[in-house]
Amino acid sequence: MKVTLTVIKADVGGFTGHSNVHPKLMESANKSLEAAKKKGIILDYYVAKVGDDLQLIMTHDKGVDYKKVHELAWDTFISATAIAKELKLYGAGQDLLVDAFSGNIKGMGPGCAELEFEERQSEPVIVFMMDKTEPGAFNFPIFKMFGDPFNTAGLIIDPNMIGGFVFEVLDIYTNKKITLNSPEELYTLLALIGTKSKYVIKRVYPRAGNKVSEKEAVAAISTDKLHLIAGEYVGKDDPVAIVRCQSGLPSQGEILEPFAFPHLVSGWMRGSHNGPLMPVGINNSMITRFDGPTRVVGLGFQIANGKLIGPADLFGDIAFDNARKTALDIADYMRRHGPFEPHRLSEHEMEYTSMPKVMNNIRKRFVGLDESTTSD
Repeated sequence: MKVTLTVIKADVGGFTGHSNVHPKLMESANKSLEAAKKKGIILDYYVAKVGDDLQLIMTHDKGVDYKKVHELAWDTFISATAIAKELKLYGAGQDLLVDAFSGNIKGMGPGCAELEFEERQSEPVIVFMMDKTEPGAFNFPIFKMFGDPFNTAGLIIDPNMIGGFVFEVLDIYTNKKITLNSPEELYTLLALIGTKSKYVIKRVYPRAGNKVSEKEAVAAISTDKLHLIAGEYVGKDDPVAIVRCQSGLPSQGEILEPFAFPHLVSGWMRGSHNGPLMPVGINNSMITRFDGPTRVVGLGFQIANGKLIGPADLFGDIAFDNARKTALDIADYMRRHGPFEPHRLSEHEMEYTSMPKVMNNIRKRFVGLDESTTSD
């Protein structure tokens, strides 16, 4: 059967500060999606949380950008926001940047990743959810999964994968995209996605000869930038991603492997600092130290006739203990820089935080140098 997997997230109120999601918000979301399931709007659902972000994982058979599913998510977030306001949670409704739903949740604040595909005999998928970072944080791991044979052995020894994959990359400032073939355009791909604040991987497709149709994306990442929507800093984007695996695609182990290295991402405190990406289980996804370090959670599901079997809390495994220890060591090192780069973001990236308001207060105090002084 043809199935659509939709993941939509939003920060609708932190408990406390920016650290966690209050249980009443989770309860409200579950009630909302259960009612929608009974009405036939969705086939199945799972409500999760990472940091202060409420995550809605849904299956249906209506395709991507289906209005009723996006409206369901919006209404669910609105109801949760009302509770957040009653509880005086921090930043209630923070990611809901417009007043009313207008047909599609994209461009309204919440992050969204969707895949539509023909369900295989066995359909394992992983939903990745990050808090306190930007969409470009997925560039490194997604590339490793689908483009790096040192990470993914299947690119060398699986005849279905040896043809490589197609990467769809967005320039999020010009709203343009380019598709690049791996491996032959690998260097061009890296030239772009290494600038993770501007060029972001949006989707990955198989090449001809793969068991999976080249018309079906096998990975999708949310790419909305909140400051581009709101016109000012309103928090980090906290992206989500969906990745299918096995049978012509990287195995689950190959997909998880990139996160064993806690690479540096931007975000953390006030969206203004670089720090390590730490893979954690759901029970350790609460944000504390300096509003970080940035967390990533991976939930594994089997999809069976449109139903979600799971989840498996994949980063809860002790195999990622060393990654967590390394991330904490990196966090100690980066924090000792205080307000200095490279811990604090570059001047260009700080333009999209609250820094411009600080500069506006002192801009007139800058004066030209006295060039009339001469020396002997």
